[in-house]
Amino acid sequence: MITAPAELLASLYGEKVARSLFPRLEDFLTRGRTTALARSQSSGRTTLTEQDSLLITYADQVREPGVTPLRTLGTFAERHLVGVVSGIHILPFYPWTSDDGFSVKDFFAVDPAYGTWDDVQRIGENFDLMFDAVFNHLSAQSEWFIRFLADDPACQDFFVTVEGDPDLSLVIRPRALPLLTEFATPSGPRKVWTTFSADQVDLNFRNPEVLFVTLAALQFYVNQGARFIRLDAIAFLWKEIGTSCLHLRQTHQVVQFLRSVLAEVAPAVCLITETNVPHADNLSYFGDGTNEAQLVYNFALPPLVLHSFATGSAAQLTHWAKTLRLPSDQATFFNFLASHDGIGVNPARGILSDSEIDNLIARTVAHGGFISYKHLPDGSKTPYEMNINFFDALSNPARGESLELQISRSLCAHAIQLALIGVPGIYFHSLFGSRSDRAGAEISGIPRRINREKLELERLETELADLPSVRARVFDGFRALLKTRAAHTAFSPAGSQRVLELNDYVFVVERTSPNGQDRVVCFHNVSEREVSVSGPTGSCRLPGYGFRWIPGPSITPA
Repeated sequence: MITAPAELLASLYGEKVARSLFPRLEDFLTRGRTTALARSQSSGRTTLTEQDSLLITYADQVREPGVTPLRTLGTFAERHLVGVVSGIHILPFYPWTSDDGFSVKDFFAVDPAYGTWDDVQRIGENFDLMFDAVFNHLSAQSEWFIRFLADDPACQDFFVTVEGDPDLSLVIRPRALPLLTEFATPSGPRKVWTTFSADQVDLNFRNPEVLFVTLAALQFYVNQGARFIRLDAIAFLWKEIGTSCLHLRQTHQVVQFLRSVLAEVAPAVCLITETNVPHADNLSYFGDGTNEAQLVYNFALPPLVLHSFATGSAAQLTHWAKTLRLPSDQATFFNFLASHDGIGVNPARGILSDSEIDNLIARTVAHGGFISYKHLPDGSKTPYEMNINFFDALSNPARGESLELQISRSLCAHAIQLALIGVPGIYFHSLFGSRSDRAGAEISGIPRRINREKLELERLETELADLPSVRARVFDGFRALLKTRAAHTAFSPAGSQRVLELNDYVFVVERTSPNGQDRVVCFHNVSEREVSVSGPTGSCRLPGYGFRWIPGPSITPA
């Protein structure tokens, strides 16, 4: 058996172990070709186009009395989002115990508090679906870990444990919490690796059984209708004492293994890697452009866009965007500005100066946000992310600016996101003009909840029907942008992109369709001042935080 998945198994576990696994792998691939392939091909489109855009939302983002949240979300999306976005990323809806869903108890179930698989599939009738594959860790209250704590031999190697007191000082930590957590078992205390929290115990991918269980989960998600699968916190997957335990060769090979399996059983399904790390490390998850993730979260984009509007200068954003390159036409960026998490600081390091990052941090606090920290190898702490709603990150709620100005600023920022090459992911609270929920963060003691407020359906729809409301105006602006984007093949992820330096106040990107016949030049004024710019389509004037997308004939780049 010589296939790409088989070769990667041998590289991960050695020839001898891999040979014993080949029959199971072949059986999995044979069954997958008749089930997952049929499911994925039935969805129609197998390539990404300008019409692809995803809403990012919690399963219970919209609530109504007596109705399960997934059913409410589906109904709301049918009423308001058909023809606006093509897909919906439903954040973890599995049974969970902490971290707002990312401490998963069971990869294969829907939390009954949210609804059922039927509810999920109903959403999939109108939208492409993205599921989370939270494979780095499981809940400490999951069945597998409970069996581990009972010394069940079948689960003893399922989790990363540490004997003695090895030097772990090189390990890079994402949060300011202990790396190891001690648990009592009948055979004595066990030190378990807990990268994110004591309730999130890390799975041991040195054990091939763990890889096959997660592979089964991956196939299950495809069979439940997932077109996109987000590999959460994937950079931390493989642990090797004496290293940083971040971006290890084996981690990349696991992603390559999953991609190679999907290529055989569900080629229409895309992997998206979530790696909140410096830009160059993030791009490494494209692999060679054909063998790892089809999409990579563009983590540097949010802080750079925020910096542009904070300073009124697009110079840094322009300089960075001019360097963006895709390794092949089979890979692209997943562009976002806001998500259920905060605005990452690390992705901006090496692009913005330390003082510029410090200014963003101070701005976040001044605008009512919070700062989360992580541990460094020397034991010190450093800012990790800025916790704030993106609308408020752009506009200080206490400054007394007109809503017109604040809405224009938000729409202009997101117009940049939508203009850049890739597939856009739009967070629910951004699409519908929410503000920071500082009270929710303070009551829970969880800074990230400042941007995770749950909304009541009746009130949300009342506000959307009220045209003067912020929600209605922001959503109307978004809807117009998304429909314009979907109407132009120039915005295809397979098209080309040219960033122009015309004026420090204006971010300008020219997009051209794969066949060269459709071209759009997008102007975005990141300053308060009215500016005049001259580009390949002629001259135009832009009000403060104004933008224009101007279609035109194809031109030859200078």
